[in-house]
Amino acid sequence: MNRSRVLIVDDRSQAREGLKALLATAPAVQVVGEAADGKEAIDLLEKHRPDVVLMDAMMPVMDGLEATRRIKAEWPAVRVILLTIHAPLKAEALAAGADAFLVKGCPAGELLAAILER
Repeated sequence: MNRSRVLIVDDRSQAREGLKALLATAPAVQVVGEAADGKEAIDLLEKHRPDVVLMDAMMPVMDGLEATRRIKAEWPAVRVILLTIHAPLKAEALAAGADAFLVKGCPAGELLAAILER
């Protein structure tokens, strides 16, 4: 089976742990790494080569919007899913190059569908 390799990026460790636990139940998904901010995510991208990045929008050091712009410029094939509590950021997220925009707390099926979309 060709599993989707996912990098989780969120400044809250509790959010990362929750996403990892959820994704562990999906056989088609493999979490390959996690980062606490956008800069760390970019540093890990080359090492882990994810297919998908689950990106929080608001983080210290480098926010998810800037990280998305940089990731899409250098690795355009990597899908970036912005996952945030800030629903009004949708237009800005899509303009930054995000492939999908989801609000935290969305149904698990919606999140998995976004990850597995090719």
